[in-house]
Amino acid sequence: MGKLFGTDGVRGVANGDLSPELAYRLGRAGAYALGKSAPNGSPFVVIGKDTRVSGDMLEDSLSAGILSMGGRVAKVGVIPTPAIAYLARTMGADCGAVISASHNPFEYNGIKFFNGDGYKLDDAIENEIESLAVRGADMGERVTGAKGGRGDEQTEDALREYTNYLLFGMNTNISGMKLVVDCANGAAVRAAKTVFEFLNAETVFIGCEPDGININAGVGSTYPQTLCETVKNEGADIGLAFDGDADRLIAVDENGAIMDGDRIMYICAAYMKKEGTLKNDLVTATVMSNIGLRLALDEKGIELQLADVGDRYVLEMMRGTGSVLGGEQSGHIIFLERNTTGDGLFAALRLLEALRTAGATASEAASGMRVYPQVLRNARVKEKNKGRYLNDPEIGIAIEKVERQMEGEGRVLIRASGTEPLVRVMLEGADQSFLDRTAGELAGLIEKKLG
Repeated sequence: MGKLFGTDGVRGVANGDLSPELAYRLGRAGAYALGKSAPNGSPFVVIGKDTRVSGDMLEDSLSAGILSMGGRVAKVGVIPTPAIAYLARTMGADCGAVISASHNPFEYNGIKFFNGDGYKLDDAIENEIESLAVRGADMGERVTGAKGGRGDEQTEDALREYTNYLLFGMNTNISGMKLVVDCANGAAVRAAKTVFEFLNAETVFIGCEPDGININAGVGSTYPQTLCETVKNEGADIGLAFDGDADRLIAVDENGAIMDGDRIMYICAAYMKKEGTLKNDLVTATVMSNIGLRLALDEKGIELQLADVGDRYVLEMMRGTGSVLGGEQSGHIIFLERNTTGDGLFAALRLLEALRTAGATASEAASGMRVYPQVLRNARVKEKNKGRYLNDPEIGIAIEKVERQMEGEGRVLIRASGTEPLVRVMLEGADQSFLDRTAGELAGLIEKKLG
């Protein structure tokens, strides 16, 4: 499998690359590494999952590994990823673990960890866990007798605690708004229904019938077209789409136009600055964000700082600079005064609050940011070749040629995916036809050379 931990945990085809044996080893290794600082060397781990059919298998395997080391496990069932980050803090856990592959198809799954403060594990701890799990190092004698680990299920209590947290401080009345909410047949279904029904908004739910294999299938933040059509057909004020583990939000305005993470951040930043809650008048995004976001924030007197792609890198920069709002174009939005990770449901509530307070429609609020044409093409390559585009002379010459052609009128960004065997080619500028043609040519060259 190569290096286990990517930018968002360990991922692979369930029962293939990500086997129950590997999940068991990760559980043992995680319990050993985290147990060093836990009381009596016995870590307490909260485990949640999304709706994939493989979730039960991996949950049991991961749990067995933790219990075999004398750890304690609380299984909280199907629940959004950000809920685990929150519950790890409130339940006094040493670690939170999520079994999910986020926006990926159902046959994939993943395991990612949060520390007891709700943040993703430091690289050093991930490296230790990976090393222990891969090389099968001695982690001491197996515990027996009364020292054995214990597990319990806290599904209903955990869900209730998380939804209460989402609703706490939500003072804006959104009754009378008509919403379409797309839960991607994933982890958000129960939490979203609880929250929006409590708020008395007229809500049409789609993507809310998970069967273990339909997660992200034609619905959710990665496939917003269904949401666009439903919003228009229903005459809704706004549409809200989450991904499989509900840490992303993509919105759709009343006309069926998509509002990605950049536009959501713009609307929320403008609202927070007006309310006096945008600390340092600063927003953190990534190098993939549209240049229009920077220009629109400049007009509001808000500084934009750019991190590497990946919500963990956004968070690192936010914690270093004091920024309280950050995120990715893909819909990971972090409100650091309340969250330690992206939370699609929380971001949705803040977006609705911003719109209702401003008395603006979604399209009116989003119109303050001009989106410049941006084209993304994926080159499918061999996993081992993902970083080699940097050193290939022919690819380098092609990239330099495009940069010269676009100088002063756009930009080129080439990066390897952190979770898939892809190299992503992004071009941004004023001429859509040039961007389409050139991005396709660059992606084709990379795929030919490295695929």
